[in-house]
Order: sequence, then structure tokens, then C-alpha cells
Amino acid sequence: MAKVVLEGVVKKFGPVTAVDDLTIEIADREFVTLVGPSGCGKTTTLRMIAGLEKVTAGQIYFDDDPVGHLPADHRDIAMVFQSYALYPHMNVYDNIGFALRMMRVPRAEIDRRVKWAAEMLGIADLLDRKPRQLSGGQRQRVALGRSVVREPACFLLDEPLSNLDAKLRVTMRGELKRLHLELKRTFIYVTHDQAEALTMSDRIAVIHDGRLQQYGPPDDVYNRPRNVFVAGFMGSPTMNLLGGDVGFRDGLPYFTARGFEQSLPARLATAVRQAARPGSFLGIRPESIVVRVDGSTTPPRESSWFDAPVYIQEPLGSDQFLTLEIGGTLVKARTNPDLAVRAGDRVEVAFDPAKLHLFDGETGVSLTI
Repeated sequence: MAKVVLEGVVKKFGPVTAVDDLTIEIADREFVTLVGPSGCGKTTTLRMIAGLEKVTAGQIYFDDDPVGHLPADHRDIAMVFQSYALYPHMNVYDNIGFALRMMRVPRAEIDRRVKWAAEMLGIADLLDRKPRQLSGGQRQRVALGRSVVREPACFLLDEPLSNLDAKLRVTMRGELKRLHLELKRTFIYVTHDQAEALTMSDRIAVIHDGRLQQYGPPDDVYNRPRNVFVAGFMGSPTMNLLGGDVGFRDGLPYFTARGFEQSLPARLATAVRQAARPGSFLGIRPESIVVRVDGSTTPPRESSWFDAPVYIQEPLGSDQFLTLEIGGTLVKARTNPDLAVRAGDRVEVAFDPAKLHLFDGETGVSLTI
């Protein structure tokens, strides 16, 4: 068992508060990702769970037992760092088995575990090589193997894929998820990459300036962001946010920005009434924007077309991204790659009303969840 609970955890470095009143519960065998921009406190949080940093206030529990007083080597965890930290003078076999040797595990058991881990990670034919003879992906697998052989209750991974190229990162994401399913252990993963968080996690903790912004399944974090920060951070491209004002006309809610007006679906009427102060943000994901140039596309139900100039056109093979100027804001739209359009054209645009979000202009809090 390896349930991990952080209760009101605070970490200060002098006058700087790196982690501020963080409370989350990570279930046994769950894959949880801590995600946020650089300097938000996610690695510090991982190091406190590992016992490499002392908690300033609050408590950390493993299976309901407080562990704040325990050193790192008594916490039954294994940590994979951003740097591989392999011993250059040792071959792969000795790098993977080194921790077991220090624990005085019998030689036959070391051999069994090393070969088992190497086979699982696809590096069984590399056991005699030195780290300098390995590619980046192979070195990453060795670093994982060094943790796997210890058979810990909890794995802590601090941006382990950040040094790999884009293609290898995609491959290793799948490998890590497979490893999690096979080992049936708790994984706590740190990254600033939203794609990694969304594709691998059972739940995601979004952190900003040391404070928890949202904690939940990937679908909730992506489709029901709790505030402007989560909406503008999660996703690639992130959610478009248009600043403007909301109100009612003939009993129906609407949104206005500079030179732009959008009727809102009836489901947002309550949210519009809650936005008592002037100033709101209308949020829409790039894939929820419909673009047409020939008048043949039917708009989403309860929506209407309006014109917008194309600022940038970005073909990506399977998709095409258009940067449009709407209401004084540059907005990203994900479109069909066959759509014949280029920078400088004017296109017709419609928002899917079922996918619109409304945020308070002062607090940034979502008014639609």
C-alpha cells in the first residue's frame, strides 16, 4: 500500500514561500502528475515527499502514518531525477543493481531483479555497455531500471523525459504508463508539459506560485478549468480567453468586446448574473471554433457566424492552426488541413456554444462549473 497524503504543507526558503498550504490525497496505485510552470513549487513538493526537503508546516502521510520525521531512506520510495545521474565507470548491469548491493541483497536476488527490470524496459541486450555508449532514451531506461529493482511502494519522477527529443518523449510516455500498469505502484510525476500530464495521469494537480489551482481527472482539468490560469495553461494550444463585458438583451445573455459581440447560450444566464462587476473573460478551446470560407459548413446549434481576419496560418499536417483577430484579441482555431486559407484572408467564424466558458474578470474564477 502507498497512499500519499499532503495536509496543509508549506515550504519556505527564508522569506520565499515555495509551497503554500498544499493539500492533496494520492490513492494507492494511482498515477498523479504535478504540473505547472517553472518555479511553481512542484519539484519542491516532490522532494518533500521523498524526504530530501523538510516541511516548514503541515504534514505528509504514507498510508495514514506521518513520515515528516523519517529520512529519505526509510520512506520506501524510489526517485528518478531529471538528470540520469548514472555512474559513468559502471556498466548498465552494475548501475541498475548498485542500490541493491548497498542494501546487501544476496547476489542471486540482485541478478534476478536486474535481469527482470532490464527485460521489462527493453534493455536486456545493453547490460554490458557503459552509459557513454547509450542513447538518451536508453540512459533514461537505465535510470528507471535502477528504481524499479528496489520494488518500492511509490515512484517519484522529476521531469524524467525533459532531456529527450520530441519523438522519443512520445514513446517514453507510453512506456511509463505501461510500467505503471505492470508494477501496480503509486506514481507521482512532475512535469511542465501539459501533454504528458493529460496523456499519462489518473489525476492532475495544477500548481501556480506554490498554490494548488485544480486537482482532478484530466478530462475535468481540460474541459472544466476552475480558473483563468488553468484554462490558459492546460492544452496545446491553450484555451482562448477574450476580455469583455457580459449582460442581457431581450432577456438573453450576451458578451461584448472591442468591435465584437457574441450571443451566449441560455445555460450561461446564471453565470452572467453572477458576473456582477464589469469585465469578464470568455473562454473557448481552439477545436471548438468552426471556420469556413465557402459558406458550406453549418454552424453549431444556437450559434451564428461572424467575420474575422486571418493573422497567421500554421499547417501541421494532420491539423491546421489559424490565428484570428477577434474582439481585439489573437485567437487560435484548430481547422481541417484542407481548408484553403492564408494569412490576410477574411473567414467566417462560429463558436460552439456548448463549449463556451465564462470567468470572473477580477478573480479569474470560473462561473460555469
